[in-house]
Formats: sequence, structure tokens, C-alpha cells
Amino acid sequence: MGVGVSIFFLTLGAILRFAIEPDVLGENVHIDVIGLIFMIVGAVGIVLSVVLAPRRGQTSEDRLMHRENNPPDV
Repeated sequence: MGVGVSIFFLTLGAILRFAIEPDVLGENVHIDVIGLIFMIVGAVGIVLSVVLAPRRGQTSEDRLMHRENNPPDV
């Protein structure tokens, strides 16, 4: 999950948690709890993206190979 998706989950969770009435879908569905879960998932995703981002650059090595195409001596 990238930073963009994490910010999306965080924003969606905040909207569900603070902007929508908790009993809009009835007493059995708790929109505020679902919003809190989305906010937690978004925050964990941002932290993991920031922590694991430097490790992605260390997985490959840049190698430069120099070859010369000289014709054979006749």
C-alpha cells in the first residue's frame, strides 16, 4: 500500500468517523467504528510506507560495463 492509498483510507475514515451520523444505517452498523478502523489502517499504511521506502532502493545494484568493439588484427 502506497502513501496515496494510505491517505485515502485516512481521509475516508475521518469522513465516516466525524462527518456522518453514527446511526445513519441503523443500530446494527456502526459507521463511526468503521471510520476509526479505516483511520487506523491509513495511519499504519503511512508509517509502513515511510519505514520501508529506504529499503526499496537498496535491493538493486547499478553496474556499468564498458566494452570496446575493436576489429581483430589481420
